[in-house]
Amino acid sequence: MNIIFSEIRHLEIPLKTSFSHASASRKKTDSVLVVIHSENNCIGFGEGCPRVYVTGETWESASIFFERVKLQVHMIHTLNDLRLFVTEYENDIDKNPAAWCAIELAILDLLGKENKQTLEEVLSLPKLSGEFQYSAVIGTKRMFVFYMQALLYFCKGFTDFKIKMFGALKSDRQKIQFIRFLVGKRLRLRLDANNLWNNSEDVTEYIKKMGGSFFALEEPVQPGAYGTLASIGQSIGTNLILDESFLGYSQFKELKAVPAQWIINVRVSKMGGLIRSLLICEEARKRKVPVIIGAQVGETSILTRAALSLAHTYKDILVAQEGAFGTYLLKQDPIEPSLCFGRSGILKATAIIGKVQYGLGLSYTHQSEGD
Repeated sequence: MNIIFSEIRHLEIPLKTSFSHASASRKKTDSVLVVIHSENNCIGFGEGCPRVYVTGETWESASIFFERVKLQVHMIHTLNDLRLFVTEYENDIDKNPAAWCAIELAILDLLGKENKQTLEEVLSLPKLSGEFQYSAVIGTKRMFVFYMQALLYFCKGFTDFKIKMFGALKSDRQKIQFIRFLVGKRLRLRLDANNLWNNSEDVTEYIKKMGGSFFALEEPVQPGAYGTLASIGQSIGTNLILDESFLGYSQFKELKAVPAQWIINVRVSKMGGLIRSLLICEEARKRKVPVIIGAQVGETSILTRAALSLAHTYKDILVAQEGAFGTYLLKQDPIEPSLCFGRSGILKATAIIGKVQYGLGLSYTHQSEGD
């Protein structure tokens, strides 16, 4: 594979409804799209979602990183070259994970098209098959909107819910009570606080006032406070999901000294691409640490597709999957086919298998870009 041209684009696609949590509110996507051309007229597409409150990245920083490594990227010809780049530029990727994710996925897509291989064949992963079950995720402060979204999920047959909290006890409690009333005994519920509190006492008191038990609690305090998180887990007797507190492989060392039931939220963009995400999931499997394959708000079907490979390969440690919103959330998905969950949150592998064969198996429609 010989790369002859590459570029980075800013995707700002309007959302059908705003999405909020304790750290941010969003009415449109804020993603980067990398496009890479080979001399054989093949084109690879990759996506990343820079988030300043997660990895410190912005569209501007992603663009600067892309221009800085562009010449070296053009020297990548094989999968082995790509893996060597990931190792050699580890520190740079740590600082620019979403930007690198977009570049890496574009290269993997291009390698597949050049060599007439699927993404799984390129990476020697199990062939994609079966069904993938996604969680309902609700992030809004407005009670009426919350009730409507909860009803829509319920009517679609969802029983696994992730609810964003905002620190207003009355409304947070009303939301949880409504979900429990709606779904009943089949409900599996987890809460995401997006680093809302500063100490374990505030968290413990708040969660106990919410009433009832929860499957897991995600990021209740500031990122990286592993001892505090462990204390919270013991106090309220629940699993602790690490998202902003787990950005890379090196943070595994933080997990062995504290007696908590950790779950890692592995988001491909946050982790710096699919290759690094696979390494993290492999280490999690060795340590018997469960994972959630997560998603960034506003992802297109490029990142949804990449996450399918990860979820399928590590389904034995997978406890939940997020994303696959496609045109449920985006006013337009610039990717075909648009990968969306169906009834009960199920996305079948046949949605991608048997269509476009090689690479990610997706095509890009410029007219739908929305930026």
